[in-house]
Amino acid sequence: MSDYIIETRNLTKQYGTQTSVSDLNIHVKKGRIYGLLGRNGAGKTTTMKMLLGLTAPTSGEVEILGKNIRTNNKQVLPHIGSLIEAPGFYPNLTGTENLRIFAELRNIKNANAIKGALELVGLPYRDKKLFSQYSLGMKQRLAIALAVMHNPSILILDEPINGLDPIGIAEVRSFIRELCDAQGKTILISSHILSEIALLADDIGIIDHGVLLEEESLTELENKNRHYIQFGVSDSKTAARILQSDLRIQNFKVCDQHILQVMDVNVPIALINRTFIQNGLEVSEAHMCEDTLEDYFKQVTGGEGIA
Repeated sequence: MSDYIIETRNLTKQYGTQTSVSDLNIHVKKGRIYGLLGRNGAGKTTTMKMLLGLTAPTSGEVEILGKNIRTNNKQVLPHIGSLIEAPGFYPNLTGTENLRIFAELRNIKNANAIKGALELVGLPYRDKKLFSQYSLGMKQRLAIALAVMHNPSILILDEPINGLDPIGIAEVRSFIRELCDAQGKTILISSHILSEIALLADDIGIIDHGVLLEEESLTELENKNRHYIQFGVSDSKTAARILQSDLRIQNFKVCDQHILQVMDVNVPIALINRTFIQNGLEVSEAHMCEDTLEDYFKQVTGGEGIA
């Protein structure tokens, strides 16, 4: 059996002449949160629909819990909870009443399933508040309660923090992390919000135009981020010559007429600064910098920032 709870092999989806997902190979480990990161339209939702058997791949395979989803969906799907699109909750019913209807439709016999799911996401059981009176954060919590009501071991959540205010985002982030850490659930979450994925995920896959460009742990990705010293000077070309001739520094980048970056971070900033001034340069800034996940995303996609 594979070491991965979810694994795809050359997963591809075409709509006519348009390729939405191309030769995708993702690997989701047990008990971890995997963040599928990409711009809107990058292929995240299509990928998740193929994982769940909601749309058939043009080619390639999906294995979940070591079984092919196409031939074993009845055995695999009961172990998965998902949130792909907003569920059709009734606005004039309470959260408990809404979940009761879904429990009947799904033939969930466990009497404590609804109460347990609501407690898990921090919503009250049998309260009087109607769904129409819920905040966005509460609505998203209820949607995830629906996804976990049958106590699945795997969660597949498409943009679960999309459209939430900062408080709602923090709430949902907190209990998704808790579902993984305290409940041991394996979670695949998609998002175009870089900062939230950086706070939430253990592993990250970067998808762009349907192609998986990177897949690694967040720790590995952070280690790849560049560290450099940025200087603002009166003349960056002169500064470059001084770095080479006086300090024997070759690893630097001239960004524009006044900004340059020194990649050799072991050289003391004060030494470089003093050398520039002694050679008649004016120095307006000198500080240590570290690339963000946003910077790395731009680097690997060769494009603008994520949106």
